[in-house]
Amino acid sequence: MSDLNAQFEAAQANSKLLAERPDNPTLLKIYALFKQATDGDNTAKKPSFSDIVARAKWDAWTAQKGLSADEAKQKYIDLIESLRG
Repeated sequence: MSDLNAQFEAAQANSKLLAERPDNPTLLKIYALFKQATDGDNTAKKPSFSDIVARAKWDAWTAQKGLSADEAKQKYIDLIESLRG
């Protein structure tokens, strides 16, 4: 396992141990970076406006389009570390 993958897995575990729950925009960023790192560019159908949560997640993930898996992993790691203080 590469060092980056090990750090990414550690960050995933650490995300569940944060002292405070992040605000919604930060949670969306965490979600989007995770999806970009693990699934790549969003190819899912755009949810309807009536499904607000799914639409927010879709928009956040789509905003990461073009980011490589390694870049997304590093940004995810950096974000979780910044939230840990």
